[in-house]
Amino acid sequence: MYTVADLLTTTAARMPDRVAVIDGSTATTYGDLHERARRCATLIARQTQPGDRVAILLPRSVDALAAYFGAHLAAAAPVFIHDQLGRRQVAHIVEHAGAHLILTTSRYHPRLRDLDLTDRPVVDPATLQETPLPTARPRIGGDIAGLIYTSGSTGTAKGVTVTHDNLLAGATIVSDYLHLVPTDRTLALLPWSFDYGLNQVLASFAVGATVVIQRSWFGPDICRTLDAAQVTGLAGVPSLWAALTWPRSPLLHRPQPALRYITNSGGPLAPATIEQLHEGQPHLDIVLMYGLTEAFRSTYLDPAHVSARPTSIGKAIPNTEIIIVGDDGRPCPPGVTGQLVHRGPTVALGYWQDPDTTAQVFRPHPFPAAGHPAETVVYSGDYVRADTDGYLYYIGRRDELFKSRGIRVTTTEIETEIRASGLVRDAVVAAVDTDGPDPLLIAAVTLANGTSNLTDLSAYCRRELAPHLQPHEIVVLETMPTTSTGKTDRAAMRDQLSQPHTSGKAQP
Repeated sequence: MYTVADLLTTTAARMPDRVAVIDGSTATTYGDLHERARRCATLIARQTQPGDRVAILLPRSVDALAAYFGAHLAAAAPVFIHDQLGRRQVAHIVEHAGAHLILTTSRYHPRLRDLDLTDRPVVDPATLQETPLPTARPRIGGDIAGLIYTSGSTGTAKGVTVTHDNLLAGATIVSDYLHLVPTDRTLALLPWSFDYGLNQVLASFAVGATVVIQRSWFGPDICRTLDAAQVTGLAGVPSLWAALTWPRSPLLHRPQPALRYITNSGGPLAPATIEQLHEGQPHLDIVLMYGLTEAFRSTYLDPAHVSARPTSIGKAIPNTEIIIVGDDGRPCPPGVTGQLVHRGPTVALGYWQDPDTTAQVFRPHPFPAAGHPAETVVYSGDYVRADTDGYLYYIGRRDELFKSRGIRVTTTEIETEIRASGLVRDAVVAAVDTDGPDPLLIAAVTLANGTSNLTDLSAYCRRELAPHLQPHEIVVLETMPTTSTGKTDRAAMRDQLSQPHTSGKAQP
């Protein structure tokens, strides 16, 4: 396979009757999806030139997939837009991407009111009566395959420019280490505007597996779909696992023999949650991962090591090298913290229309082999540390660094220590500036269900955390704010913690 379109066309040619998508009670075969994609491709080819961007503002659906693959067949560059974004965010992405065509439904027309649509057609793909495009427009692996926006929560979202080679490498690598086979059924719950969610589809299609669409994030609804569709794989972020591990959750009390693995990314999974999942489904493989949109996926932890290393982000994914570089530009030995640098085939081209930021993040290989041609790597901005066995541990963002009692630390380090208590589901720490030499450390937590209280957690922090890591205040919340992709909105939470508050707090 050379382009993303081949993920659909190859299976459609070989096994047209294999089920590609299940949406409720409706099953769509690879052959049917390919036919619908070709109809979309005819329209897109008439409206665009190769490489033009096509915005897709649709809920997760067969129509959205037909539009996405239709854009690839027409040699366009599709841009998924999260269907829950507001007018300002939608307008920013469409304008910034320079989209020549918008595929959406009348339901979302109010989101387009801030756009000049004079030379930008808006079409509902469900209404197309086009003749299928007879032959796909030619593309090669190095051509642009779309833009993935790093955030939809503000008007300054950056578009990461990805190639067909990038997306195919990500699909192949993930399908490899998850051991995907044609009989797998992957629950598609995450937005396809999110690289993690999009990869679920592409990795499944890479092996001819089935995607099961799920729109509701309500825990009982998800469990019903797991049962009804006999789902074998589920990808999520920490807030999803919180929704699926409430005290009476079917996932904890009813066997799910078909479900063989889950994956987590977008934030660390608390050891207490991992233990609950293992107790509820002992056969389940739990795959902990770390990634960044600029290179998709960087590391994963083999399920065999999760119990022994629940706070590790694992090792490099296949066909990828992870380098830890110190602030002095030298490689870091085990035990020394440095910036994670990603080398491999998933490294994107850069940020769309942003050469200055691209130059800061996408840089030459810091330690090239003699005689090796120039190669671009991604400087993640994330600090990690490796142990003597090569397992990596996330320390925090470069811009989180501060000094507490004269020791350099990040808020993520403190959050990791609090989660290790087994008493919380999630923790967010803010370092609030004061007039003194040290910041005020305030922690917001969601407690583990029915097993802990604020008094126990305060005592744990006093007893187990080093003095420079101990929060001055702890605030207990029922839930954390989340981003459009379901991840805990740590920036918003830290902003809240920096404001005066009076309830539900303790001084350890």
